[in-house]
Amino acid sequence: MLDLQNVLETIKMVDQEKFDIRTVTMGMSLLDCGGSDVKGCLTRVYDKITGNASKLVSTCRSLESEYGIPIVNKRISITPASLVLHSQNPDDYVELAMALDRAAKEVGVDFIGGFSALAQKGCSRSDDALIASIPDALSSTDIVCSSVNVGCTKSGINMDVVKKMGEIIKRTAYLTRDADSIGCAKLVVFANAVDDNPFMAGAFHGVGEAECVINVGVSGPGVVKCALENVRNESFDVVAETIKKTAFKITRAGQLIASEASKRLGVPFGIVDLSLAPTPAVGDSVARILEEMGIESCGAHGTTAALALLNDAVKKGGIMASSHVGGLSGAFIPVSEDEGMISALSKGSINIEKLEAMTCVCSVGLDMIAIPGDTPAETISAMIADEAAIGVINNKTTAARVIPVYGKKVGDLAEFGGLLGSAPILKVSEFSSAGFINRGGRIPAPVHSFKN
Repeated sequence: MLDLQNVLETIKMVDQEKFDIRTVTMGMSLLDCGGSDVKGCLTRVYDKITGNASKLVSTCRSLESEYGIPIVNKRISITPASLVLHSQNPDDYVELAMALDRAAKEVGVDFIGGFSALAQKGCSRSDDALIASIPDALSSTDIVCSSVNVGCTKSGINMDVVKKMGEIIKRTAYLTRDADSIGCAKLVVFANAVDDNPFMAGAFHGVGEAECVINVGVSGPGVVKCALENVRNESFDVVAETIKKTAFKITRAGQLIASEASKRLGVPFGIVDLSLAPTPAVGDSVARILEEMGIESCGAHGTTAALALLNDAVKKGGIMASSHVGGLSGAFIPVSEDEGMISALSKGSINIEKLEAMTCVCSVGLDMIAIPGDTPAETISAMIADEAAIGVINNKTTAARVIPVYGKKVGDLAEFGGLLGSAPILKVSEFSSAGFINRGGRIPAPVHSFKN
């Protein structure tokens, strides 16, 4: 039986507090499309994607209309592409990326993720070829997203790939220089990447997943912010409890959409990702939640503790609302995509060192950070290594999505448009990390029986 109060609360969440389902993502295995016959592989990939996802967008639009809950993005994630196309030629992977782009546009989704390689312990020849192709692939396509996993808690950090990714990011920035190096906004470098993440740019369909599944990512920073406005000056016990209850309501809505989409498409339900994902719109900011807790401006001392509380309470509330949660699940802190974060950067209350500290307790890492275009590749690799180390040592997912904006310097503004937003160019250390990065090899996996 419908509870009128719950219905009214949901309407208020959508109308006044910017609640939405951030994404319905169809994950599909392309392992049966593989092979070294490039032309045949591309044909099979295109046919399978356009066949499986032909009704994804229309189904989501029906659900939006019936339930009155916006579904902002409809997306596809695929098996990491280096496991699909067995080629040593980077040009073949560029062709694959273009086929993915065509297929995704044909079915009308917003993004397709999984142009990816899992290189945490070492690289196959296919991994090497895919990684080498990333700059040309991302500059030749519009909605293809790419990721590379460079470390995990059980294997350590592959510093050879970390070094390479600094160069790949620089090359991608140059090839997309006419649009503020936007290609780098579609490329993320992970440690401890998960198999069922529905959020871009890092979504891929892991090898342990079913043939085809529906994963849903919820949002709702505005809802949490509004809930906390009602408990000002109350203790942290009350703050945590309020966030838990709010996360429960948000996740229930996500679970409803996930179940219905799964049933109508005839595809098994995968997971609900509990992440709070901000947008550049006023009233939809994770940074403003932290400020609502009593931080004058995001980045001030206490910000990391506030973010830790938020992340934990969101997970606790969400777990009660869905039997299957997964993905990244927590609070995102992308700089360009968060109105409060952009404001904090503009007024100087937050810097890259504080952002790195916050990644120890948030869901992802250094995300959507614009840096000077002349930043050396070794410095970018060192930023990736720092984030990978945080993830590997603490047994959590971390990532780096940094954008060296070609031709721009500290104080300039990079414009990415839409949900990707805009960001002031952030100052990075001027001291070199080249000696460290050029060592190569692998940083060993950490010991976990001797932690403090």
